[in-house]
Amino acid sequence: MNFSFSPEQEQLRETVRRFAEAELKPLVSAADDDEIFPRELFRRWAELGLLGVRYPEEDGGAGFDKVSDCIVREELSRINQAFASSWSAHTHLGIWPIWKAGTAEQRERFFRPALRGEKIAAFGLSEPDGGSDIRALKTRAEKVSGGWRLTGSKMYITNAPIADFILVAARTRPELTPDAVSLFIVQQPNPGFSIHRMKKEGIRGSDTGLIHIDEAFVPDDCLLGGREGTYPVILESLSENRVGVAANCLGMARGAYEAALAYARERKVRGRPIGDYQAIAHRLADMAAEIEAVRWLVYYGAWRVDQGDIDAATAAKVKLMASEAAVRISESAIRVHGGAGIMREFPVGRIHRDALVYVIGEGTVEIQRNIIARSLGFKP
Repeated sequence: MNFSFSPEQEQLRETVRRFAEAELKPLVSAADDDEIFPRELFRRWAELGLLGVRYPEEDGGAGFDKVSDCIVREELSRINQAFASSWSAHTHLGIWPIWKAGTAEQRERFFRPALRGEKIAAFGLSEPDGGSDIRALKTRAEKVSGGWRLTGSKMYITNAPIADFILVAARTRPELTPDAVSLFIVQQPNPGFSIHRMKKEGIRGSDTGLIHIDEAFVPDDCLLGGREGTYPVILESLSENRVGVAANCLGMARGAYEAALAYARERKVRGRPIGDYQAIAHRLADMAAEIEAVRWLVYYGAWRVDQGDIDAATAAKVKLMASEAAVRISESAIRVHGGAGIMREFPVGRIHRDALVYVIGEGTVEIQRNIIARSLGFKP
């Protein structure tokens, strides 16, 4: 196994880093304060080829791989996780199932315009009563003439308030079996959909919605793949995305660490940089070591995706370790800053708020531990 990055991947990292510093960084404060995502970024990302980074060129993508996808995520999240969250909800959860299981017509109608930044995608899975537990899914779809009627609710759906279409998971039969859950591509606006913007403590610059679905009609040609029973596609998508989210967490950890390192070099007490004091130096040393460990765990997970043999337990381990590391490292960064750490002119407080989202979002750490425990033969 070779853990080095290719020259093309290193060039991609440098391109995204320059873009993030020059074009994303100036937008961060306003987006966080106003809690509104700058929609024009989707067109800009498309121009740079970042929306299709992990999709084949023949399908309209940039032709890179999951390792490259994680490089993009890390560099975007280093500057602002809210922007990276909207990017991720669109480029992976919102369109990956369509690329993977959609009909040729669905790909042409939804996937390709999304790669061009012409349509914004969202993924409607989490529900008020179920959270991370897909087995508790209550949204139902009833077959009617020419299509389906969807009824239910979705919660914490990234991009929902600005989406042109939402991929919605619904139960087509009452039994708790994989073939009873299907995905529907629902164009917006839809008279049966009521979407409310949710205010958040973390990732404020990313639009998040609560969705009420009341007898919403969805035509037959918007049933993903033209068939029921796409539950396995959901599971595969989540496993791969959990590795991606871990890269987002790595980026947040790096952003917090780099801010703390710079502050420790600049801030002086009794004529000495505070980094010269052992308490601060040891804290920074721990942060640096943990980031290095998480970095290789994340890219090992991405490599496993590219080999086609990622499993749910491995993805859960990667996501669990990276998300908890991001919380610890961003808290340490606040402590290095002292009183300045809670001032908004410094990024570490925002990064910590954003990092806290990911011990809950994309599958809570408790769910990840359950998945890992089941791989060990236990039944939590």
